[in-house]
Amino acid sequence: MTEKRILILGTGAIAHRHAESFSVLPGCRLVAACDINAERARTFAEMHRIPAAFADLDEAIGWNGFDAAVNATPDGAHMATTLKLIAAGKHVFCEKPLALNFDDASAMTKAAEAAGLVNMVNLTYRNAHALQMARRMVEAGEIGTIRHVSASYLQSWLTGAHWGDWRTDERWLWRLSSAHGSKGVLGDIGIHILDFLMFATGLDIAGLGARMKTFDKAEGGAIGAYTLDVNDSVAMTVEMSNGALGVVHMTRFATGKLNDLDLMIHGDRGALKIWSDHETSRLEACLGPDIETQTWKPVACPPTPKNADRFVIALLSGDNGEPDFRRAAKVQKLLDLCFVSHAEGRVLAVD
Repeated sequence: MTEKRILILGTGAIAHRHAESFSVLPGCRLVAACDINAERARTFAEMHRIPAAFADLDEAIGWNGFDAAVNATPDGAHMATTLKLIAAGKHVFCEKPLALNFDDASAMTKAAEAAGLVNMVNLTYRNAHALQMARRMVEAGEIGTIRHVSASYLQSWLTGAHWGDWRTDERWLWRLSSAHGSKGVLGDIGIHILDFLMFATGLDIAGLGARMKTFDKAEGGAIGAYTLDVNDSVAMTVEMSNGALGVVHMTRFATGKLNDLDLMIHGDRGALKIWSDHETSRLEACLGPDIETQTWKPVACPPTPKNADRFVIALLSGDNGEPDFRRAAKVQKLLDLCFVSHAEGRVLAVD
């Protein structure tokens, strides 16, 4: 099969991970980097031994020496840049969130599907071995009918300096400011825990209620050009498509937690407990006679392909695979509804 040529669009922090991932995968080759900061694009290309660098996406498209792009631009730039790539007939692997709202995400989905192009979104926790194994166990009926779920994504970089000082580091400050494109903790990590929950259970969220909180973090509510006005913590109640109830919460104030996703799935014949972070994951189960003693046992989880692998496989096979744009748009609809639910103080149905 023909080796696929890949361009990395946007050369900030996350782009380095993408370069490291795609550079070692068979079936593809990194051929170009593009960033509106020309010096940064050149430095990035040299660092990762990428032969071409561009400071303008139109110029890169005119060059036409690539088949697919990894879109690692800031959130607010995803739509415009992705639509340009689609119009040029390029397959796209986009960072999350796909767009800033459901309407934009839906438009991107329709454009990619109409063009017949491979489209995927980097919902990174699909890489967790435990998540994939849990999904298979649920599908096999090992825990029976799901009746209750509990999911959380807990970080603590607002109370600890383990990822640097958020008060002085722009990598974190922009995530606290709506004027800089942030939708708060909900937009940043809510997309992960909602996808984590729905993928593991194989269920959609049919209804939700959300409550958000923004805490005072600096005098006057701002640091320099950054107004710290987005949500820091979110608590949700959910009803799943089979009628099961549950809770979902996320925060940057979870002192004592680094970067932890936890999910418990309670069925009428067993239960699963999943934990994951960026590096690893684990799965425990309470099944059969163990439900009488509430005994949890570890479950062996075979390795699963990462999203970068899935994208290259899709490029080579023509089978789009998941997580695709349509999936990311579905999650974006939920995120949008959380803001409405909070503002109106009521539970909303998801249509």
